Amino acid sequence: MAHPTVVLNVVGLDAGLLRNHAPRLRSMAKEGTQRTIEPVFPALTCSAQSSMLTGLTPGDHGIIGNGWYDRESGEIRFWKQANQLVQGEKVWDVAKQRDPDFTCCNMFWWYNMYSSADIAVTPRPMYPADGRKIPDIWTHPPDLRDRLQRELGPFPLFHFWGPASDIRSSRWIADASRIVHESHAPDLQLIYLPHLDYALQQLGPDDPAIAGYVREIDDLAGDLVDHYRQHGCRVLVVSEYGIGPVEDAVEINRILRNAGLLAVREELGRELLDPGASRAFAVTDHQIAHVYLAPGTDHATVRTLLLEADGIDEVLDEAGQSARGARHERGGDLLCTSEPQRWFTWDYWNDDRRAPDFARTVDIHRKPGYDPRELFLDPKRTLPRLRIGWKLLKKKLGFRTLMDVIPLDTSLVRGSHGRTDLGADRTPVLLSTESLDDLPETVPATAIRDLMLRLLLD
Repeated sequence: MAHPTVVLNVVGLDAGLLRNHAPRLRSMAKEGTQRTIEPVFPALTCSAQSSMLTGLTPGDHGIIGNGWYDRESGEIRFWKQANQLVQGEKVWDVAKQRDPDFTCCNMFWWYNMYSSADIAVTPRPMYPADGRKIPDIWTHPPDLRDRLQRELGPFPLFHFWGPASDIRSSRWIADASRIVHESHAPDLQLIYLPHLDYALQQLGPDDPAIAGYVREIDDLAGDLVDHYRQHGCRVLVVSEYGIGPVEDAVEINRILRNAGLLAVREELGRELLDPGASRAFAVTDHQIAHVYLAPGTDHATVRTLLLEADGIDEVLDEAGQSARGARHERGGDLLCTSEPQRWFTWDYWNDDRRAPDFARTVDIHRKPGYDPRELFLDPKRTLPRLRIGWKLLKKKLGFRTLMDVIPLDTSLVRGSHGRTDLGADRTPVLLSTESLDDLPETVPATAIRDLMLRLLLD
């Protein structure tokens, strides 16, 4: 019979932030266990979570980033949700083999749809044909969707991601997790708390204001720990990666375009990346960029071009990717890491007037790369919140309008991740209510699946 276990994913929590600003989690660890985590490469949300749940590297489970180029369809796809994309046995599959009565609940960890977990809750906005984006969730079982939003209100999607992101989305997830636990009592409950992650990208880890954000998530996580301990659960707290300070971006697609390698298509006076027609283009993801080459393109020439570019630290060929556990057929022919103080932007146009209309919006699916500028309102816009209110009113009245309030200025972003060598203070942490004295001081992220099984079944 499994011992009830809860895993809190407090994204962005590192050793320095824990020591300086998180007294409740620090106190829990003092009574139980505190270790650091050796993150997988690349240190990205979907890659890290999939490694923790399967015990495999990105090169083995196939989640080489938050998105990638699908060569068969010729499309770049970010933030997909089907669990079938993750190759390898998940922790709940192994636990079910050992204990047929075992149950698992996944609260907002990624690739949460259509898995073999017993209970699942994940964001799933509605996109009516009139252009609106309506907050919603997807759940299994389906009737859980109505119950959670009836008791807690609609999922606060616009506080989960975008310029208004704050503690409210993590608090909603925490409250929903309690409801699910009380009604279903799963043996394993996985809970995602993203609040700190976004603040660190907006402000950078050295901003004095970060202390307040850490205390917010420390109080929220501390309340959850107390709740679950009162119900006899073992608790494990993990973090996916540390976030380092950055000053500006590397415009890798502009480098490739200016070298005559990247193709664009003009639509209504604006430019769209045309990946299938390009000899080389990059899918950018924080401090990581996968560069895809058309057949016949000389790898060595492109690699030399990128190695000589300002802000690029590494350019790994297939052998180099394999050595880092990151080589998979979904990945680029070349994989780049930025220098520590930089991150990769997806921008490919040379004139901002030619940027696609979605560049200045929150649009995580159409952009061919992760865009942290979506966490900001354009400071060049006068009265931006009034502008947003007016546009929302027009949408409610049935008019189509473009929510173009996101800046193109890459220097606004102050924190990023993807690298795994940020130093001791920025190392992700592992904490537990249980005494796990035999654990090494640094636990590989790929060992966390088996640690979950140990807490559940030993």
